[in-house]
Amino acid sequence: MSNKLWSLKWDKDTLILLDQTKLPQTITYLYCKTMEETANAIRRLAVRGAPAIGVAAAYGMVLALQNELKENLTGDELKQAFHKAGKYLAGARPTAVNLSWAVGEMLSLFDRTDEKNALKNLTVRAKEIEAQDRKICEKMADSGAELFKDRTHLNILTHCNTGALATAGIGTAFGVIYRLHEEGRIECVYADETRPLLQGARLTGTELMQNEIPCRLITDNMAAWVMAQKKIDAVIVGADRIASNGDTANKVGTYGLAVLCAYHHIPFYITAPFSTFDFSISSGDEIDIEERDPDEVRKYGNCYAAPENIPVFNPAFDVTPHSLITGIITEKGVLRPPFEDAIKQFERSL
Repeated sequence: MSNKLWSLKWDKDTLILLDQTKLPQTITYLYCKTMEETANAIRRLAVRGAPAIGVAAAYGMVLALQNELKENLTGDELKQAFHKAGKYLAGARPTAVNLSWAVGEMLSLFDRTDEKNALKNLTVRAKEIEAQDRKICEKMADSGAELFKDRTHLNILTHCNTGALATAGIGTAFGVIYRLHEEGRIECVYADETRPLLQGARLTGTELMQNEIPCRLITDNMAAWVMAQKKIDAVIVGADRIASNGDTANKVGTYGLAVLCAYHHIPFYITAPFSTFDFSISSGDEIDIEERDPDEVRKYGNCYAAPENIPVFNPAFDVTPHSLITGIITEKGVLRPPFEDAIKQFERSL
């Protein structure tokens, strides 16, 4: 992939994050040396995208242990401090399950490792999670491209950002699009701008242009008309949490696209790795939807585009019912309805 930007990098004892809030105007990197700095970067979307958040969280836990050991904590005191750090980090963004999954992985490893080897083992595990994400992205890209093996001149619509900026690899939904482009199957990718923070415009737009993928940027409220006029072949999006029945939380606006796809008889695909599945919940009703700062809606940049005190409802995500999903693209193939059975089988295969 000819992508010029990367979401994160581990360098000795520092987590380096691309500050995605500044793109595309400015390329700035954050050098996180503490778990708190990592949590803050996740909370304010400097690093975002479910898989990238998971990888960043794994390294954030390494940073937590590094600093706790520097304070000469040992025994129960160290364990309590480390678990407290995990709870704090996991709370940075409640909807993306990759965050709590990665924190859980590190806590579990810590609990079964002697203190002498804990930092080394946790660092190795964080690097494994990062490398694993790269491999999984490639496998998801292959699984998704296989869906369209007999098709050319594809018009694909996507939402938010799911590329290299959202993962440690080539992306989830964007990875599928990139693979289709590699195979010469893409005619045009229509990218929703993704209000209110414009991840589609700022981030997906940047990745599409850098990789020379034919594309057009559209506002979110143009999607229905584009479907009616441009003969969209499929909508492919990512996910932040998937329940056991297939209900899927993703960037707000995704549910609306699924409804439009049902009306226009367009396939609607979710792309997500195993770490995005929450096998502990039975449906989307159990997903905690994060609400964010009202000024994200009131403002455009530093300027108010609405009355300063107007009340705002600003959910970061919505939930798409499984009944509106054609298939879920994973690293082990495409899951199809009935999703409850398919996801159980997928869980057993992990």
